[in-house]
Amino acid sequence: MNEKLEREIRRLEEKIIEAHRNDTELFRRLDRAQRELGILESGRPFCPFLRPQFFTRQKYDEIVRAAETLSAAFERMTLAALEEPEIMAELALTEREERLARIDPGYRGICNSSRLDTFFSGDDFRFLEYNGETPAGIIDQMQIEKVLALIPEVTEFLAENEHWRPAPQKRLLEALLADYRESGGEREKPNIAIVDWKDVATVSEFEVLRRFFETEGHSCRIIDPHNLEYDGINLSAGDFRIDIFYKRVLIHEYLDQFDDHSPLIRAYTDGNILMANSFRTKIPHKKASFAVAGDPRFASLFTPLQREMIERHIPWTRRVRDGKTVFKGKEIDLLEHLRREKDRFTLKPNDDYGGSGIRLGWETSQGDWETALSKALEEPFVVQERVPVEKVSFPAYGETVERRELLIDFDPFLFRGRVEGGLVRLSASSLVNVAQGGGETALIVLE
Repeated sequence: MNEKLEREIRRLEEKIIEAHRNDTELFRRLDRAQRELGILESGRPFCPFLRPQFFTRQKYDEIVRAAETLSAAFERMTLAALEEPEIMAELALTEREERLARIDPGYRGICNSSRLDTFFSGDDFRFLEYNGETPAGIIDQMQIEKVLALIPEVTEFLAENEHWRPAPQKRLLEALLADYRESGGEREKPNIAIVDWKDVATVSEFEVLRRFFETEGHSCRIIDPHNLEYDGINLSAGDFRIDIFYKRVLIHEYLDQFDDHSPLIRAYTDGNILMANSFRTKIPHKKASFAVAGDPRFASLFTPLQREMIERHIPWTRRVRDGKTVFKGKEIDLLEHLRREKDRFTLKPNDDYGGSGIRLGWETSQGDWETALSKALEEPFVVQERVPVEKVSFPAYGETVERRELLIDFDPFLFRGRVEGGLVRLSASSLVNVAQGGGETALIVLE
């Protein structure tokens, strides 16, 4: 960000702190607004921050270009994996996941909605994960903006500075409708089902999305997978016929509970339901997709621009296995190198979420690291090189207002391969994740 804007933002923070350092009435209003708007994680308001995150248009566009290029690269990788057993084996899908991924979803693109998780170090940035299956948080921008509007200094700052606000919820609906039309859907206002377990922590988000879809003219219901029915033509829940199945339930969790005779899988196999995201998105969603992207063996899959973006913005990643690989241009024995250089690496399960199962080498004892490596040889894991991350100072409230030194990431949403906004997450711990106790704020792009 340029120096002038940095000074303006710092001046905004000083005004906020001076005016509201002990403003307990404002803190109560902000908490109450978050509860009313559904900005909650397991019942906890997760925006204690007193300003949005600001990007210049130049920085935002730079991230957009990289994210969209890599999204296209993952699409190419997915189609190649369906043809090349070596690539599919590297991604480590289960037999059932692979079989369902081979069913044509009825539309051309792989991911209707997806998300890349991004960390910054100075002017540089790296994408650490690709949520190709079902990204959460799409309505958070819209709701957090309403909370921050309660802070007079933020409202004044935005009135004085030309800016742009993303609207990912609108892009989501546009993407769902585009794939519905492409798959042959003809209803002008198709019914939309938001499908996930009834007791998940994100249920408040589903309620906001349901109301948004309904204001746009669509009948919408939040449905537990156990309540689905299929008559050979229509997938439904009670008297509600489903035209668009907005899948928020995770594939591996669904497959753990249902066999191939379940209503959803029968309807999907018959081509009688538009499901977004489809079973095919499990391919790029696997964390080993980053290992495929960065492995010289598979470089020919990608265009020159895609290879450039992979090199610049994806950290070195490999499947954990006993054998040799290439690191920084040199052949290494992978396990020996990981044991010797643990502070440089992170271990991640190939398919998990919310920070579950991740081991940060620099925060793990040698003994625990050895144990984690042994586990990583028994089930699919990846290892990823540590990315340098800078902390930022951000004003936040608790009993009083204070500046907190926090790690920050920005996770751009993609809808049919095009970026629209994203999550801005902040945390005092190395795992920047709302489910692990972190928080969020909104994004504003300054023109």
